[in-house]
Amino acid sequence: MAAAEFHGVFPYLVSPVDASGEVKTQVLERLCEDLIAAGVHGLTPLGSTGEFAYLSWAQRRAVVETVVRAANKRVPVVAGVAATTIADAVTQAREFERLGASGILAILEAYFPLSDEGVFEYFAAVAGAVSLPVVLYTNPNFQRSDLSLPVIERLARIANIRYIKDASFNTGRLLSIIERVGDRMKVFAASAHIPACVMLIGGVGWMAGPACVAPRQSVRLYETCRRGDWSAAMDLQRPLWALNQAFAKYNLAACIKGGLQLQGYDVGAPLPPQAPLPPEGVAEVKRALAAIGALQPSQTAA
Repeated sequence: MAAAEFHGVFPYLVSPVDASGEVKTQVLERLCEDLIAAGVHGLTPLGSTGEFAYLSWAQRRAVVETVVRAANKRVPVVAGVAATTIADAVTQAREFERLGASGILAILEAYFPLSDEGVFEYFAAVAGAVSLPVVLYTNPNFQRSDLSLPVIERLARIANIRYIKDASFNTGRLLSIIERVGDRMKVFAASAHIPACVMLIGGVGWMAGPACVAPRQSVRLYETCRRGDWSAAMDLQRPLWALNQAFAKYNLAACIKGGLQLQGYDVGAPLPPQAPLPPEGVAEVKRALAAIGALQPSQTAA
């Protein structure tokens, strides 16, 4: 599985944690099973929707171990590695490879700004610590030290850094990345409202939290894009916009967990001090999910 090409829809999984701090492994396993049955192409634990910044190392490890076990090599598992130090990131990456992850999603956390050289050294060290394919994660909206285009171009020359997930929502930036890296690095979209555009300009799929609550709709959109039926793809893309608007208003993990709760998954609330989805947010997410057929009639009426 580690040697397979990554493409398609990779839901950013939530991290269900109970009041005592234990990972709800059965809930997470059921979610993984249902997502695979819906046709997703891979699973990504410990992305932003997975609340990696709020989890202890023991919780992060338990989440990845659970997802790898649930996937059972049917789809690749690309585990998120996030740290402020190279030493911590390398330790995480090596352990996730040992647990059976198929790839690493490399995320840089920074309290103080870093130079381009420091950013390069961090991601290069993660790649050098494992034999797995590495997906770079860039999100200038949240990261204090982001990946510049020159750094991305340098990192694309490292053999196992083969993908980048860009969450900037900037298709011009994506075009610049694609132009600079050529075939050395493939691009994944992030947001649920632009994947058709990213696929049109050369992307290979998307890694996003909303795919957790709309997996079948996401897979259908991806398959339509792969066929090059762009008119039909936009017809499928537009209804997802209302869902994305709801997520833009509230905490992302709260929205995805709230949506999954509506669908019958006991994933619980976001980890404190994050707030759960307020009643008006629950109503908005419920309307958006109902509009795209992501709720059963009984769930819509509840």
